[in-house]
Amino acid sequence: MIFKNINEQFENSRLDQAATFLFQDFSRSQIQRWIEGGNLLVNGEILRPKDKVHMGDELSLDPVLENRVSWDGEDIPLNVHHEDDDFIVINKPAGLVMHPGAGCNDGTLANALTFHYPDLKQLPRCGIVHRLDKDTSGLVVVAKSEKFRGYFVDKLQTREVYKQYQALVVGQVIGSFSIDNAIERDPRNRVKMRATDFGREALSHVSLINFYNGYSHIAIEIETGRTHQIRVHLSHHKLPIIGDGTYNPRNLIAKDTPKHLIACIQNFPRQALHASKLSFQGLNSTNIHEFEADIPEDMQSLVKMMQQP
Repeated sequence: MIFKNINEQFENSRLDQAATFLFQDFSRSQIQRWIEGGNLLVNGEILRPKDKVHMGDELSLDPVLENRVSWDGEDIPLNVHHEDDDFIVINKPAGLVMHPGAGCNDGTLANALTFHYPDLKQLPRCGIVHRLDKDTSGLVVVAKSEKFRGYFVDKLQTREVYKQYQALVVGQVIGSFSIDNAIERDPRNRVKMRATDFGREALSHVSLINFYNGYSHIAIEIETGRTHQIRVHLSHHKLPIIGDGTYNPRNLIAKDTPKHLIACIQNFPRQALHASKLSFQGLNSTNIHEFEADIPEDMQSLVKMMQQP
């Protein structure tokens, strides 16, 4: 992965123009293909080549040679939560990568989509318009047309898509509160992000669902979509997510945790984070689309173990 930051020279420039200058080893046509294919992101988000960038924006490029990855269809089951003429909502399981890239050439959500919906191969990134980390489960929107794809990207940029997540964390949450620490890439470890006073604006709203003897089941609404935002914010606030190997590497255990629960927490195989709600205005109406998915079985089982004395 290669990272570059937008400086004053490229304020309000087209993304493809700025990226072509910053990544001079690659042609503009290749840069445009990578933008459309989801290999070049801005602040961890998908934009279009023509979209404007601003000073301080971070470009992250995964320069995967096209002959090394496969976007061909693979018969991978999909949990289709909703489908209409404009878009699909998938309930993504933990462990499924969004699309081919470095270290993952196939077996992704994009490969599954092109098997079940062959026409999606004509769209950039097979219609995927936002993403979840590999080990985060939950709701993902997939466009079925270029018109809806552009519409939804615009809604994301103007923060008109409501997103709520649920997480299981170490520590006690009381009531509700907001976390507004800015986020930037960790200069000592470029695969991580960190909370800072000088990074990109980030805002998360946290509320308690249930408390279980040193652990909290919480809901998180996000107004911004920074890379690893929820994981960074909660870790910085001393509420690390159970199973998060990046931001909770020691897999902390709350004081006086029962023995039966210690093993369950230490062996939980991924971050206990789930994208549970999505809502946004419809493309051709004022109707609001609302979608909700319960936490998956692995998180439900962990909650049941927490409820035991």
